[in-house]
Amino acid sequence: MKGKFYNLGFEFFLLFVAMPISFTIDYPLWIKAVFAFSGFIYIILSLKKAENISFKIKKKINWKAFVKRTAIRFLIISLLTTSYVWFTQPEVLFHVPQTKPLLFMSILFVYSVFSVWPQEIIYRTFFFERYDTLFKSRSLLIFVNAIVFSLAHLFFRNTLVLVLTFLGGIIFGMTYLKFRSTTLVTIEHALYGNWLFTVGMGEMLAFPGYEA
Repeated sequence: MKGKFYNLGFEFFLLFVAMPISFTIDYPLWIKAVFAFSGFIYIILSLKKAENISFKIKKKINWKAFVKRTAIRFLIISLLTTSYVWFTQPEVLFHVPQTKPLLFMSILFVYSVFSVWPQEIIYRTFFFERYDTLFKSRSLLIFVNAIVFSLAHLFFRNTLVLVLTFLGGIIFGMTYLKFRSTTLVTIEHALYGNWLFTVGMGEMLAFPGYEA
């Protein structure tokens, strides 16, 4: 039992602490890509073999509860972020969707498919299915998840990104534990993340290739 605990602890440290921190160090990008890709493949294989995850959409999903919960959160987030952009950089408020619609749509697609889904596989499905036994309480589990999710964005070297991803980690962690659905937490993550691009926070958050 202790052996399994230590093995999981070492795996957790390697995947969720050492690797993200290493990405802040200056070494060839292709090596970082190999590390990231290898880690993702390891996680996929572990989910299928050790955790018996099938990657199929659950048949019994409480869509009504999810939509209600997400709509309330989205309303609050949209009001707060719109106000923030209005008071800090009003010139970028909804600037990209209005002036560069093709770029805007491309960003939403690439972000949703190639960023959000892999993040939720790693930081929600794998994390919660794999490491729940390492933590004594649900609150601590969610808190640690938010910390490592924020740590994964350390390479942006942007304080606002770290704060938002920590808060997002708490929200997404709560959603995953309530519904146990990668699909739902991916939809929620994509909705909030794409809203940040829409409202004009892409450049503030230092996202690559995004300039208002």
